[in-house]
Amino acid sequence: MRFAAIIFLCLMILAGCSTGSKIPKALNWNIADFKYINQNGESYGLKDLKGKVWVADFMFTNCTTVCPPMTANMARLQKMAKEEKLDVQFVSFSVDPTVDKPDVLKTYIQKYTTDTSNWALLTGYSQEEIEQFAKESFQTLVDKPDSTNQVVHGTSFYLVDQNGKVMKKYSGVSNTPYEDIVRDIKRLLR
Repeated sequence: MRFAAIIFLCLMILAGCSTGSKIPKALNWNIADFKYINQNGESYGLKDLKGKVWVADFMFTNCTTVCPPMTANMARLQKMAKEEKLDVQFVSFSVDPTVDKPDVLKTYIQKYTTDTSNWALLTGYSQEEIEQFAKESFQTLVDKPDSTNQVVHGTSFYLVDQNGKVMKKYSGVSNTPYEDIVRDIKRLLR
């Protein structure tokens, strides 16, 4: 009887490890359904990411401050994930869709990586749509003031699970915790 109780307790502990979030202090923010256009002019949306782990950010090609280092950091993270053979997608939402047409995004990303097989840069929505989407799904600010061609936006990288929930956010512009992100990607892929 005692042996059976120990086995039962061990099974309960193991079950506890495999249920619930695999990410400590998960944010669990739901991402609204979306269907936009990628840098190749193809339709791309949440349905294309179903069942996949992905990392997202917000950027724009005319950015003179945070976007170049963020995109370089995302490219470094993409390379690290590839070296680890991790099946992860990368998604960059343009916060300046009137300027960032597919061909502009395609030219921009080529400065940072030659491998876009798992990286979608998205556009094909109005300024109001991306501002609302960023606020509701990623709890971040996107604002394009009339007085400048620069767009104010958050600088985080967001880790999204296979069910379209934001699990965690990290600094995307400086002191990017690459090892932590890779570790958390592995946790979701288990």
